[in-house]
Amino acid sequence: MENADIKYLKVLATQYPNIAAAATEIVNLKAILSLPKATEHFITDVHGEYEQFRHVMCNGSGAVQRKIEDEFGSSLGIPEKRTLATLIYYPELKIKQIEGKLTQRENLEDWYKVTIFRLIRVCKNASSKYTRSKVRKSLPKDFAYIIEELMTGRPDVADQEAYYNEIINSVIHTGRAAQLIIDFCYLVRRFTVDHLHVVGDIFDRGPYPHLIMDDLMTHHSVDIQWGNHDILWMGAAAGSVPCMCNMLRISARYGNLAILEDAYGINMIPLMRLAIDCYQGHTSKTFNVHVRDDDKEYDRDYAEMDAMMHKAITIIQFKVEGQLIKKHPEWNMKERLLLDKIDYKQGTIKLGGKEYPLNDTYFPTIDPKDPYKLTHEEEDVVERLKNSFLGSERLQRHIRFLYTKGSLYKVYNGNLLYHGCVPLNEDGSFMKVRIFDKTYSGKALYDILEHYARKGYYSIDPQEKQRGEDILWFIWKNKHSPVFGKERMATFERYFIDATETHEEPKNAYYRLFEKEEIVDKILKEFGLPVQGAHIINGHIPVIVKKGESPVKCGGKLLVIDGGFSKAYQPKTGIAGYTLIYNSYGLVLAAHEPFTSMEDTVLNETCIHSHIVMEQNVVKRKTVNDTDTGKVLRENIAELEELLQAYRSGMLVEKF
Repeated sequence: MENADIKYLKVLATQYPNIAAAATEIVNLKAILSLPKATEHFITDVHGEYEQFRHVMCNGSGAVQRKIEDEFGSSLGIPEKRTLATLIYYPELKIKQIEGKLTQRENLEDWYKVTIFRLIRVCKNASSKYTRSKVRKSLPKDFAYIIEELMTGRPDVADQEAYYNEIINSVIHTGRAAQLIIDFCYLVRRFTVDHLHVVGDIFDRGPYPHLIMDDLMTHHSVDIQWGNHDILWMGAAAGSVPCMCNMLRISARYGNLAILEDAYGINMIPLMRLAIDCYQGHTSKTFNVHVRDDDKEYDRDYAEMDAMMHKAITIIQFKVEGQLIKKHPEWNMKERLLLDKIDYKQGTIKLGGKEYPLNDTYFPTIDPKDPYKLTHEEEDVVERLKNSFLGSERLQRHIRFLYTKGSLYKVYNGNLLYHGCVPLNEDGSFMKVRIFDKTYSGKALYDILEHYARKGYYSIDPQEKQRGEDILWFIWKNKHSPVFGKERMATFERYFIDATETHEEPKNAYYRLFEKEEIVDKILKEFGLPVQGAHIINGHIPVIVKKGESPVKCGGKLLVIDGGFSKAYQPKTGIAGYTLIYNSYGLVLAAHEPFTSMEDTVLNETCIHSHIVMEQNVVKRKTVNDTDTGKVLRENIAELEELLQAYRSGMLVEKF
């Protein structure tokens, strides 16, 4: 045995000092390997839609309802099962509603007893795939002893019946029944879904990304694959001015500037003053705020001001992006330098050899001789906004969490997760992309972009940090970026040119080739996955159900689970998003109808109407042994068996 191995075994021996301790742990780990694989939940492109996000999280995309059905079957009627499900989703609100109806104390106490008994059964069912140790660690501190006794007790046995019932009666009489029920509901949800994957785009469009981030930061187990809109916010928080301007423009477009002020403390006054000074009375309909007619939260008294701020930050964005494009000619984005293509006297622009009239020709801050130069006033606004972003404690906390729990892609339990695409040429080969002084493709391209994205936020070397900040914008907007995956972002054309042929944003060849099995297999191999049994879980591009598109590609090997979670997309897609459940029996892909409100769900006991789009069942039920965790546990077992051998051979001496 090598000296390094002996040293490692000596370290391991400090934790397992004798044969009994090592053997017991081997038994424990081998037993864990035989448990059913825990349930994974996949969600993507939530775009700040907090209420729908929260509801899908609470019901586990139908997983909670399935647990109730498994446990009670026909022994409970549909109304009782619906009430129980609603209680588990929103316990505080549902209990308040029930307590308001059951004014008689005896009736309320009976409801407490029945409900607690039912929740115990559902919780035992949901927790059955975990070890006693893991269940115990998940219990709420205040009720840990009580819940453990109720879940492990045997009320059907005469010796325990009185003890079991007295626990419940005492909880009710001490006025703690409601809180016990709430904690049981959270436990059911905790045990029903073991791990959450967010496949990108938490931010932009919807108004409450900060609430989604707050919830994710308290989630027991989560990973995030960065989407292009997440990258934008990460860049803004890192200090990238082009990213910041893009983010502010999108916030202005969807009426969310007030949210930035209220949620993150971003000072909008400098931008507001610039907008009033330069654009008051000179904004076209192009810059009108995009809010739904039924949106009651947006204060329309601010619509004109938001339009002026929208235009002000848009012009600044085109200027600072132009400066960055000139700085990096190797990015091949020269065609996106458009401010110098405008004929400011005629109010036209020349694109592709054709001249187009502009629908807005009022540009008081643009110098035609040097169109990408910021005015002194614009420079001041940019500097103040940047300092506000860097100084926002809540924003920085959220972005650090994104960096800690996130990545551009993830390989997890035989699945490859990413938000956009793997850039391909038309012949299906991996596109070679130059990043500074080297070229990369496939997995290596993802890796180098993530490397620089982290430098953009964390590096203490000013030059390396600046490179990272620049790459964050590259990831957001360059045609070679995996999370963008289009020939160009036609922002200028969509704002200023009415001719729709200029608005087209051709997609990367990936989106024309991902139905070919040889292409999907090639990508799986590139990321170290087998071609049989593995899947690609993909976000970013909404599936247009109205046009007959399907999220299931390449015979089920690739699943595009963006179906319009954001309300801004739902008129286009025809549904309100897809979610994916991966449990020990296989994969279940569900499509969801739009969510009304939490209050409506509780009051009328309605749930998002969902239907199964695809169900892939495994031949043999998967266990922990089939997962990434299982691989780690098998390695641990092998090391412990070496330790046992070392004890038995006399190489190491036991301690007692």
